[in-house]
Amino acid sequence: MAKGTILVVDDEPKIVSTVRAYLERDGYRVLDAHDGKQALEIFQQGQPDLIVLDLMLPEIDGLEVCRQIRRSSDVPIIMLTARQEDADKLIGLEIGADDYVTKPFSPRELVARVRVVLRRARPVAIPPAMSRLTLGELVLDEERFEATCHGQPLSLTVTEFRILAALARRPGRVLSRSQLLDALGENYEGYERTIDAHIKNLRRKLATAGTAEGCNITTVHGVGYKLDEVDQ
Repeated sequence: MAKGTILVVDDEPKIVSTVRAYLERDGYRVLDAHDGKQALEIFQQGQPDLIVLDLMLPEIDGLEVCRQIRRSSDVPIIMLTARQEDADKLIGLEIGADDYVTKPFSPRELVARVRVVLRRARPVAIPPAMSRLTLGELVLDEERFEATCHGQPLSLTVTEFRILAALARRPGRVLSRSQLLDALGENYEGYERTIDAHIKNLRRKLATAGTAEGCNITTVHGVGYKLDEVDQ
């Protein structure tokens, strides 16, 4: 039985073939697409558990594919990018990608990233009495990956939810980027700036609920981030 279904999207057949071989060897079922339009069609039909998505695609580019998928799904997305600039990588994270891998890459590293992101996305068995976390107007259900602020549902990716939960468990305490990466189960050096992009997304989504107690993330410059404490 396959571990899960992975959609690999890249317009370079050699890359698709290589990634497919490594993923299938690791026990995954693989779907593939070679342009953005085809990727969206296969996504709707195949309902993959994770998407490996190239940034530069014909028809519809990877960023727009990611935007469209995020309108209806929180399926984990790993971006492939040949661009070295941090700004380009962070754009992908800001529109909803969970991680990125820079070309040229090791297929083994990519498979390892797939494992980590999928493991992070799977629900963790939590006793019912401990699954609900309340901080002022912020309510997190860690068993269902559901969050509300001021009674309004928040549409969070799994990565965003885990970051918010890590902050909510320690209100008023500053967590460094490294600590937040640890909360996600990642141990890759050089990816701390991805936290900034996810925090930016969280702030934007929390702001849709207006000013609410427990829903404000503060930056402590040079240290990290914290959720403001709530008066009891």
